[in-house]
Amino acid sequence: MTTFKVLISDPLSEEGIQPLREASNIEVVVDTDLSPAELADKIGQFDALLVRSQTKVTREIINKATNLKIIGRAGVGVDNIDLDAATEHGIIVVNAPDGNTNSAAEHTIAMIMSLARKIPQAFYALKNQKWDRKSHVGVELKGKTLGVIGLGRIGAEVATRAKGQRMNIIAYDPFLTAEKAEKMGVDYGTVEDVVRQADFITVHTPLLKETRHLINKEAFEMMKDGVQIVNCARGGIIDEEALYEAIINKKVAGAGLDVFEEEPAVNHKLLELPEVIATPHLGASTIEAQENVAIDVSEDVVGFLTGGLARNPVNLPSVAKDVMKRIEPYFNLSEKLGTFLTHLTKDVIEEINIVYSGELTELEVAPLTRNTIKGILKRHLGSHVNDVNASFLAEKKGIDVNEQKSKATKGFTNLLKVEVKTKAATRTIAGTLLNGLGARIVQVDNYSVDVVPEGHIVFIRHKDQPGAIGKVGSLLAENEINIATMQVGRSNVGGDAIMILTVDKLLNDNELQQLNNLDDINGVTAIEL
Repeated sequence: MTTFKVLISDPLSEEGIQPLREASNIEVVVDTDLSPAELADKIGQFDALLVRSQTKVTREIINKATNLKIIGRAGVGVDNIDLDAATEHGIIVVNAPDGNTNSAAEHTIAMIMSLARKIPQAFYALKNQKWDRKSHVGVELKGKTLGVIGLGRIGAEVATRAKGQRMNIIAYDPFLTAEKAEKMGVDYGTVEDVVRQADFITVHTPLLKETRHLINKEAFEMMKDGVQIVNCARGGIIDEEALYEAIINKKVAGAGLDVFEEEPAVNHKLLELPEVIATPHLGASTIEAQENVAIDVSEDVVGFLTGGLARNPVNLPSVAKDVMKRIEPYFNLSEKLGTFLTHLTKDVIEEINIVYSGELTELEVAPLTRNTIKGILKRHLGSHVNDVNASFLAEKKGIDVNEQKSKATKGFTNLLKVEVKTKAATRTIAGTLLNGLGARIVQVDNYSVDVVPEGHIVFIRHKDQPGAIGKVGSLLAENEINIATMQVGRSNVGGDAIMILTVDKLLNDNELQQLNNLDDINGVTAIEL
């Protein structure tokens, strides 16, 4: 029987690594606090590496890992692991996405209850020999409305616990529909609905371009007077300067923060306000959570090394080299089509249909399907979605994915068509690889176009009227925005039409609004490819 050697280079709980200890064909070596040079010197003799956040698994280290088959990250994030280098070397990377869900949800509830009853402030006063009851009168949670922004694993757990406190729940999530909300026993709303109606607000989204400062000055102005807000997710979702002003102006009665835009936040001015309670990023810091993430990743490593499949892979699975060589040129196209289409889709996606035509019908297209789904989902899920887990996450979000092969090529040697369906609409995009010219978008909805899928793109819906294109060009010129390419498509003379512009910089909100205000313009979308 082959014996595998596993290196644990960060402190993990002994209970968490018991699955490794108990495996008869695995030798465990615990060697923490290694320098990068020491790790690079040792790593060549090991089949698996387990880390938390301390060890940086760089390309230089992976280059020396001649026997390494799997890297396990005992936690959610994998920022300390070079995923591209691991994938190139055929090393699978796994993490533990569910191990800290309960701890993070409980910490959020603890923050909410502490805010409601002013427990930290009352304790601090008592420690300073002040028996002050009048200053620490709290509020009951019963009957209050909790707004949950982000109803993923942790957000859903928080909602379940809050219902146990007899709170009313209103939630927003980009993948939540009214029907799903009803099944979960929560009210469905937009972000604006949540901030307007909630007495308490908690955020549980990843930190993305779209979610950075999601709770900003304008959002605070919409809130009820005396609202209380919690962030145990990611620093940066709440605009901390706007939060400070909202507290000073008595709009916000209390804030519970476990995360900050810059950490450690030991001298933060928010901590000077008596309305603020805070902890130093403790959401997942429980004995059970640290055991659970170690157990999850240890079991994945044992299963993989003994011939099974990893349950929580976060990088591209192995594909035969000859197959990869044939499909690799389509990877960039498939993801860009998904990314482009999701910017045009405003409602909750219920169905994704992907059709492969021409020479694509002869290839193994499952990796391309996953890559397309990743392009669709990553706008809302960020780095949490990847080539491996994309299909799983789509299923978990209740999205039906259908893959088809067709002989209809519409004159192209190859054609990849992607369709997304919502309750309100169906949006379609198609792309191809032109010999010697690279990737092209050749269809958006029913319009034929020829667009290189890269750079800063402005998608405009408008009426086919004389001067419409000139107005757009003039306005962009006034804002010193240079147009690199332009494509126009129309359904019929004087009817609906589209413009697709490639520009030298991404338009800001003000510039987009100026375009929207032009006559005959029906909608403007900025897309970053």
